[in-house]
Amino acid sequence: MLPNLLKMKVLKFGGTSVGSVENMCNVKNIINDGDKKIVVLSAMSGTTNQLVAIAQDIHHGSPKKALNRISTLQESYIVTIDSLLKNTALNEAVKEYVSSVFEFLSECANKVFSQALENEIVAQGELLSTYMFNSYLNQEGINSSLLPALSFMRIDENNEPNIEYIKENIKLVLEANKSADVYITQGFICLDATDEISNLQRGGSDFTATIIGAAVLAEEVQLWTDLSGMHNNDPRYVENTNPISNLSFDEAAELAYFGAKILHPQTVTPVRADNIPVRLKNTMRPSAHGTLISSKTSEGGIKAIAAKDGITAIKIKSARMLQAHGFLKKVFEIFETYETSIDMITTSEVAVSLTIDNAKNLNKILGELEKFALIEVDGNQSIVCLVGHSVVNHHDTYKLFQILQDVKIRMISYGGSKNNISLLIDTKDKINTLQKLNDYLFELVTL
Repeated sequence: MLPNLLKMKVLKFGGTSVGSVENMCNVKNIINDGDKKIVVLSAMSGTTNQLVAIAQDIHHGSPKKALNRISTLQESYIVTIDSLLKNTALNEAVKEYVSSVFEFLSECANKVFSQALENEIVAQGELLSTYMFNSYLNQEGINSSLLPALSFMRIDENNEPNIEYIKENIKLVLEANKSADVYITQGFICLDATDEISNLQRGGSDFTATIIGAAVLAEEVQLWTDLSGMHNNDPRYVENTNPISNLSFDEAAELAYFGAKILHPQTVTPVRADNIPVRLKNTMRPSAHGTLISSKTSEGGIKAIAAKDGITAIKIKSARMLQAHGFLKKVFEIFETYETSIDMITTSEVAVSLTIDNAKNLNKILGELEKFALIEVDGNQSIVCLVGHSVVNHHDTYKLFQILQDVKIRMISYGGSKNNISLLIDTKDKINTLQKLNDYLFELVTL
């Protein structure tokens, strides 16, 4: 018989949370409450960046440079193991495992680079952290078991999670380890449709946690970081921000997509259909409420602000647009051809303006557009997103335009979502804009 999944929580801890022996001890204390749970771990902080750098050294034909990085990284793991594991047998077992991982990485240094090879290299970070942490829990007398994510996490040919496969296979893995109290697994990594090692991209450990939460119908998914929940503005640029106690799934998704770094843009997608709440918590302040994301909505008004950089604005002007039914179709097909998503769009009788956040194929796109339209391009733009339940209908929303009367606004997206107003501004004006909104908006607008 399977563990009682309906009462099980899924907890994810990021790289900082397992980035030192002290932090690992904090995590151990958090999860050691006697309840069954699945714990998703990222790689130790800094490891993924080093592994990506190793892969790039190989890509650029610098095996010696890669081997030096590998040696330095291995030494740091040995130091961590000696501080973490005082049990001689466990210490030796983990060192043996770590040694095998770094032998594999050393062999990779002389291989021909490919995306598949890079994925294999980067995956080692999560494999290392989970093996070490599970051994540490065993040393501390906690009945934990390692669940290999590669035995159940899979994406399909469209790089979307294969939910049915995941549901079926995670239950098999849980059944095989049903005596454990705590299950440790890897975030971020998975297999693709061809059984090659792949991943869910940066921030994907959050996504892993909610996918697993949906697969086992968990009571709650908790995402633990070094922040006390999602803030009402970006604390990296703005002073006097505050954590938000509650967000709806829609509000959280809007904020994540438009730049809230604490949350992976796809995080809430797997759990919202089954109404599984997601809670953002601080590893360093476990007693803090954090942010609860659920189906519940609160009163209207602007609740939070996020900003997304690296935006390119494209203005497409053509006399043909006037009463031309197929014009927009033609434009959108070009962006589809070059696999480039559009963030914002505004139209007039003779022009359409839109934004993209990936300029990889910009020159090719412009080449196609210039065949039938005049094009203007503005780089170094940022989208400032103001989010709140039914914010477009709130009686005080007009006040944001008073606040920003001195800011040059390139585009406005208003009405596409009831929960979101997006403004396109020059990136050089971003911090000033965020601070202005923070200083005045939350005082002026009734929340």
